[in-house]
Amino acid sequence: MLDKGISRRRMFGAALAVGFAAAGCGTTQNTSTTQLGTSTRAAAPDPIARNVPVSAVPAAPAAVTPSAVAARHAGTLPLRWGVEMPGITSTFPATNKQLALTFDACGGPGNNDIDEALLNFLIAEQIPATLFLNKRWIDANRSRAAQLAMSPLFELANHGVAHKPLSVDGRQAYGIAGTGSAQEAADEVWANHELLTSLTGTPPRFFRAGTAHYDDVAVAIVHELGETPVGFSINADFGATASAAKVQSAMNAAAPGAISLAHMHRPQSGTAAGMIAALPKIRAMGLSFVHL
Repeated sequence: MLDKGISRRRMFGAALAVGFAAAGCGTTQNTSTTQLGTSTRAAAPDPIARNVPVSAVPAAPAAVTPSAVAARHAGTLPLRWGVEMPGITSTFPATNKQLALTFDACGGPGNNDIDEALLNFLIAEQIPATLFLNKRWIDANRSRAAQLAMSPLFELANHGVAHKPLSVDGRQAYGIAGTGSAQEAADEVWANHELLTSLTGTPPRFFRAGTAHYDDVAVAIVHELGETPVGFSINADFGATASAAKVQSAMNAAAPGAISLAHMHRPQSGTAAGMIAALPKIRAMGLSFVHL
């Protein structure tokens, strides 16, 4: 899965020239996948739960509904939990020296602003990025979300409805309770899927759960709803809590095919300053920035 070029998404004119204003979500330490228990589970109908490569999974049917997908997974017990497992895309096969930048807007109280310095820097430097927007953030920033949707620099992706870890049994990450059933997991994806589709005119291709944690049943649900679950290979700002120096240091790990995770809604964080320091140096090393 490679970017098809900045111009491949929309024909919406020039990049944004407007200023943006900004608040973070605590997400992801780069933890390894946890194997869950030894419980028996109902037969999982989705091939992702049985470790079939993503490329072998058929596209979601046009008439997919969250209730139908949830019904197929009702009662299925998860075997895995974490930020990495089969079915989650954390890197991509870069034939050239390419890096994908992703930025989350987590939404909710204190998390509905925009890091103006970060967005304006990306625009000025013509650096493409994939923006994972939470439904609460979009609801609080409809006009800004529409502006972002119009820029060919940015691809808008799905960061869920309530910024919950995606599970079928309420599993927590960083003290945040996950979705508690297959239906809740499907709903966490679908309401924002529909909102982004109406905003951009095309369904979102990618989903990242709140905290970037999933269980394997939830991963299957996301695929069946027509989106690709996304993780990361570079945790750039540790939920918008890292200093600029730490963000810059994390980005020094950039390599072809990497997916970086940072945040675009806390202007008082070190994210913008760290990215402003790191990205020109990464570009000077011969890496280019692409959408997922």
